[in-house]
Formats: sequence, C-alpha cells, structure tokens
Amino acid sequence: MRKITKLRNRARDPLTTRERQIVLVLCEGATNREIGRRLRLAEGTVKVHLHHIYRKLGIPNRTTLAVLVHTKTKTLHAA
Repeated sequence: MRKITKLRNRARDPLTTRERQIVLVLCEGATNREIGRRLRLAEGTVKVHLHHIYRKLGIPNRTTLAVLVHTKTKTLHAA
C-alpha cells in the first residue's frame, strides 16, 4: 500500500525536493556554479540534477524551465 502512495505522489510531483530547490534558485537567474554554492553542491551535481529535471518535464533547457515556472506561478497567483 505504501508503495502505491509513493508512486501516486511521484506522478503528481515528479521533481524531488532537491530538484525543486535547484529550480527555485535557477529562476532567480543563477548560474550552475551559483546554484551549487547556495545549495552546497558541486557544479557537476547541479548539472546532473538539471538534466534529470529537463528529462522529467520534457523540456530542452533552463530558459524553457524558467518560462514554465514563471507561467505556472503566474497562473497559480491569478486563481
């Protein structure tokens, strides 16, 4: 039963907590190096996380990610 709940949660929110943290810092205009410094991660680790984020969301790059987040945030605040 627990496994099913975990799978459902993943389907609703495919990003991990760390990936969401990276997205938030990225949307402030930070470089991979700056993201790493702020979250105490190696720059290479940030790149790996970003690759996973792009793949999970089906997007090609950080610009698309920032636009997607901005659009979603704007939609949520308008409701």
